[in-house]
Amino acid sequence: MPVKTVNIKQGYPTVEQAMLRLSQELRIAKANRLRALKVIHGYGSSGTGGAIRTAARRLLSERRARGQIRAFVPGEEFGAFSASARALLAGAPELKNDSDYGRQNDGITVILL
Repeated sequence: MPVKTVNIKQGYPTVEQAMLRLSQELRIAKANRLRALKVIHGYGSSGTGGAIRTAARRLLSERRARGQIRAFVPGEEFGAFSASARALLAGAPELKNDSDYGRQNDGITVILL
């Protein structure tokens, strides 16, 4: 099953708007019984990581703690040398074919639903 990619930074939303979109996309993905979701949140223009990226990862941490998602891996860890990425691949092996696998892309996060 292909992995759905969602771009929550498209249209230059506020952090609040981007988090609403992320929450909505998570609900849709679960309703459609997807195993994984790739979120493009961007890295931020400051060079230290953007507000949307930080907020998205905070929201995903909360969702993981509540059992609403199984796991997530930041793009910079999404490769063969990361134990968390290998665990993610065990749940959704199709992720190994993703164009960002092994590219250390700070502007994405991959979620295992």
